[in-house]
Amino acid sequence: MANAGMDWGDIDCIVAASATMDQALPYNAALVHAELGLSKQRTTTFDINASCLSFLVALDTMSYLVQAGRYRNILLVSCDIATFGINWNDLREGGIFGDGAAAAVIRRTGPAGTSAILSSKVDTLSAGVHHCRIPAGGSRYHPRRVLDVPFDPLTVFHMEGKAVFKLASEALPDFTARLLADAGVRMKDLAAVVPHQASQLALTHLSRRLDIASEQLVDIFADYGNQVAASLPTALHIGLANGRFRRGSTIMLLGTGAGLTMGGMVLTV
Repeated sequence: MANAGMDWGDIDCIVAASATMDQALPYNAALVHAELGLSKQRTTTFDINASCLSFLVALDTMSYLVQAGRYRNILLVSCDIATFGINWNDLREGGIFGDGAAAAVIRRTGPAGTSAILSSKVDTLSAGVHHCRIPAGGSRYHPRRVLDVPFDPLTVFHMEGKAVFKLASEALPDFTARLLADAGVRMKDLAAVVPHQASQLALTHLSRRLDIASEQLVDIFADYGNQVAASLPTALHIGLANGRFRRGSTIMLLGTGAGLTMGGMVLTV
């Protein structure tokens, strides 16, 4: 809020764009509103959840409501504690994750501003719906149901890494080509590509598959790991704060998440 030069009274909507829930009810945004001490302030709050792509989907969705004048200033909050859902007996999967939080304020661009979303796209490849999963946490696998399998293993993250890699890598080139075409830019025109920090292998493959120059790629994985939904906005913030790109630059956000969901956005920041 200090970076945005705003007071809490300026915010008329808080959207929690997280992949993990603090509890089953109420939803995360209401809990964030309470944690901020805003109980006397009337603010719209709700969640948008698209696993690792929650921030990207929330930014895209809420941009229309800002443009239409429904809300003036929206606080997008992505915060995930991934480590509670990790199977520490399998560090090949569990060792890639980190906890994190990031937030952004979005508002309508003024007459002299250059910020804009040039294109945005999200595709769900539901053939991979079971490739990344935490089965428990809802009504399907609940402690009060009679289950024919042990409950505890259902509460941790499972991933079929090779299947995810194959499905995502097959779809990624065409997906990215369509995203760039819609924006009317080429990959080499981008100041930076800010990917979801899925894993070091995924980032390496992404840069090779899409011919992304090393100076374009914002890679913070070694220091932060995969922060789930907080991953993209954290990398976005660090890229901007460290001078990898600046206000007025055209960049791409890109990633995949459980679902299996593939998303991307080309924007001028």
